[in-house]
Amino acid sequence: MAKEYKLEVQKRESSRKSDLKKYRKEGMIPGVYYSYDSKESIGFLVSQSEINNAMKSEANIFAINVGGNNRNVLFKSVQYHPVSEEIIHMDLYGVNMKKTVTVKVGIELTGDSVGIKEQGGVLNQTAQEIEVTCLPSAIPNVIEVDITDLSVGDTLSANEIKLDESLELYSAADMLIVSVTLPTKEVEASSEEVEADSEGEGASEVASQDSSENKETESGSEA
Repeated sequence: MAKEYKLEVQKRESSRKSDLKKYRKEGMIPGVYYSYDSKESIGFLVSQSEINNAMKSEANIFAINVGGNNRNVLFKSVQYHPVSEEIIHMDLYGVNMKKTVTVKVGIELTGDSVGIKEQGGVLNQTAQEIEVTCLPSAIPNVIEVDITDLSVGDTLSANEIKLDESLELYSAADMLIVSVTLPTKEVEASSEEVEADSEGEGASEVASQDSSENKETESGSEA
């Protein structure tokens, strides 16, 4: 079940750059609310402290009152200052609690891979999140992925993740999530051994050919 947090916002009356700058100096973050059917957009302000509390809540659904109506929303996008990394703008997307939405959910790896614990392998996680489609109330905080049975050389793709029946995979089925490989030095060493073996086999073949040619020459001389 998705967590819900009541986000305190107030309607914003101005969109002028000078006013937006003033709001930010006063510790207020400007934003825009978009209805789920894209027929309505309303400017709002929210305090930096309120956003910090919302982030700490780990909620997925936020309840707001803007324009005189109660609405359920998701964070659609958040813009950060390139230097201070403070939030300077945000968009909220209205959701219909009875209709599915597509969202990104973080991946949490669980278990100890046999390939790492017993075979000296290295874990490579290439995706930190996947996209799923579900009802807003079913949005999970994280999606757990068990890597216990992964051995060296094994990979795990998005379509191999065991999702709750309330979730439907939206990411590409073949998107690589995690793999277990040998450490780089060991891989290089193995390659050198293969090359050495190949050179040895080649030398043996040349020696064998030279020996055969010598025998043929000796036989011809005796004749």
